[in-house]
Amino acid sequence: MSSPKRKSSYSDPADHEPAKKPRPATTSSTDSDSAETTPPSPTAPDSLINSHTALAYWSATSPTVSGILGGYPQVSRVDLQGSRNFLAKLRRASSHHPPGRKLRRAVDCGAGIGRITEGLLTRVAEVVDIVEPVFGFTEALRGKPGVGEIWNLGLEAWFPEREAGVGGRYDLVWNQWCLGQLTDAQLVAYLRRLPKVLSEGGWIVVKENMSNHVLGQDVFDEEDSSVTRTDAKFRRLFVEEAGLKLVSTELQKGMPKDLYPVRTYALQPR
Repeated sequence: MSSPKRKSSYSDPADHEPAKKPRPATTSSTDSDSAETTPPSPTAPDSLINSHTALAYWSATSPTVSGILGGYPQVSRVDLQGSRNFLAKLRRASSHHPPGRKLRRAVDCGAGIGRITEGLLTRVAEVVDIVEPVFGFTEALRGKPGVGEIWNLGLEAWFPEREAGVGGRYDLVWNQWCLGQLTDAQLVAYLRRLPKVLSEGGWIVVKENMSNHVLGQDVFDEEDSSVTRTDAKFRRLFVEEAGLKLVSTELQKGMPKDLYPVRTYALQPR
């Protein structure tokens, strides 16, 4: 998993001006003038990801909201409210999963200590399964009302069709602050597996930090061995490489200005 993060030293200087809101990552390609003066690194940031380093980092992290959110527990309330609003809009526009009744089943991917499971998903779904590689994070969730199966696996090792059984199991697959631990290839392979276990009209939701690197590049974080991707990169991976359809996206409001912007995407099979 990952967490809200302070902007890197490569962020656009405009993002630090107090009179302006944090800007979402641009969907355009790298600025040509900047690229001529400062060539991008030949090493792809996602190639630096080390799953063992990441697992060691999170295994040593305090199983608290503050620990899971990188020392920013104050963002939890605004984050959860933003997610509730986003999901409510999806359901109002849905003929398969309209508001008024709970979803049948959801899965919290990269669930950590279950902050989103308990703060959002068990309130909108009858049963919520959990995928989280850190065993110590999930022990307290076992047996809690609304919590279903728990898989202590990284998303690169979770094959939902095999683990979860028959197709059409999930109305909602929620991924938040966790996909930065996957390489681009792992992320695409993971996303391609999900439609087989998604119900008709169900959603794959992704909520992640957005790189606002001045040259429009992804940013590698050595501390937890993760990558913060640009909006443009996410859209390319979702649509062009994983073959999904982007049905809605929003920028999370109310996040501290010194943190990366956070964007939510709703995806469905084509």
